[in-house]
Amino acid sequence: MQIAIVGAGMAGILSAIRLTEAGLTDVSVYEKADRLGGTWRENTYPGIACDVPSHLYSYSFHLNPDWSHPYSPGQEIQAYLEDVARAHQVDGLIRFGEEVVECAWKDQQWHLETSSGLQDKVDFVIAATGVLHHPNYPEIEGIETFGGSIFHSSRWDHRVAIDGARVGIVGTGSTAVQMVSAVVDRARKLSLFQRTPQWIMPQENPAYGEEERADWIQNPQKLQKLHTSLSELFAGFANGIVDAESPQMTMIADLCRQNLEVKVTDPLLREKLRPNYRAACKRLVISPNFYESMQKANAELVTEPIECIETRGVRTDDGRLHDLDVLVLATGFKVDAFMRPMSVIGRDGKDLSQVWADRPNAYLSISIPDFPNFVMLNGPNGPVGNFSLIEVAEMQFDYIMQLIDLVHSGQCREVSATQVAMDQFETERVEAAATTIWSTGCRSWYLDDRGIPATWPWSFDRFRAEMERPKMVAYDRRG
Repeated sequence: MQIAIVGAGMAGILSAIRLTEAGLTDVSVYEKADRLGGTWRENTYPGIACDVPSHLYSYSFHLNPDWSHPYSPGQEIQAYLEDVARAHQVDGLIRFGEEVVECAWKDQQWHLETSSGLQDKVDFVIAATGVLHHPNYPEIEGIETFGGSIFHSSRWDHRVAIDGARVGIVGTGSTAVQMVSAVVDRARKLSLFQRTPQWIMPQENPAYGEEERADWIQNPQKLQKLHTSLSELFAGFANGIVDAESPQMTMIADLCRQNLEVKVTDPLLREKLRPNYRAACKRLVISPNFYESMQKANAELVTEPIECIETRGVRTDDGRLHDLDVLVLATGFKVDAFMRPMSVIGRDGKDLSQVWADRPNAYLSISIPDFPNFVMLNGPNGPVGNFSLIEVAEMQFDYIMQLIDLVHSGQCREVSATQVAMDQFETERVEAAATTIWSTGCRSWYLDDRGIPATWPWSFDRFRAEMERPKMVAYDRRG
């Protein structure tokens, strides 16, 4: 059986390992870049770290006793992914520099073509293309006229000098918050252009000691216990956010409010940093020192809307010109792209770009009707947010493997979700989304074009149960 994996990030590496462990060795991983790692390869901005604890943001079958911090920096995560791929001997399956541009279903096989012209035919495709990888560039008048250095946070230009420079950051999400704390002591002036303030969850991040790490090496059962306890903790958080009135949401709101009240001493700055929506309505931002960083003498919070960008800097609506040497766009990603712009043509010539013309969706975030033997990891409407996407992907892959087994064992040649199952899932999902914290009145990247959260709206326990085994009545199986 021939299987293609699109993407060599966290989920693609997982897929390659699990498939080879199952004895399926005709596996190719197509990666557009020259290195594996996905978002951790592409994002190298100062201060980058995962906002999920490292001991949870780890493969359950390859726990790492040597993380430097509870929330480890991005370069450590990149090194970890590379180490896992080598240790499980799947790095040799990756075809680097081969971006899949077309994937078409013909004669009960997927026909793939890459940007270099390479062609392949496979029985199954696993799209592990990730969510946060297509940068979202803001439409600001005059952006092309800026005379200094300008780049998106996910395309950080390390040739540009930050020390002693006047640095502007557009955006206030997790990326911007991490950058502010990392850059403020290096810049001569730091200007943070804020459209919407964020609730900041306090979180200390002290380095692990050598004795602590040595204990995990010598006693791997302790490391496993830590992984399990963190999983249970974050499952409780995930269960809480699907009920906007839950005790967990009340506790989180109190912690965020106390953090703002205690940490920010200037009453004017405090009110500028105070959101007018509920905590966790947007993705919850965690930081040990953002508020302290914004109170430094060389830091300025700019709340006036941006009017335009000029050669010397950013002009705001009050007429003021903010002179800058460097402008960083921490403006997020096109989170509805998934595997696009890759052309995916399913049964009877059905074009995924047309199927998803309004918005992307998939049954259980994994399968699309009339796209047989094509599955996704971390696809549309799955669990995203403040929990481990590695844990999510592992559950999803166990589910996907059961679909692959149907074809591999000869029970069918084609398997995909039925349209009835897709429609019923979507109807129930939209109804359930109304009671989540994400629907309490804020703008966020979780919301689709209708203002409905495009995420898993039920408990994490329900997700785990759904991923145990496919309901065959929901699948169209053809011989």
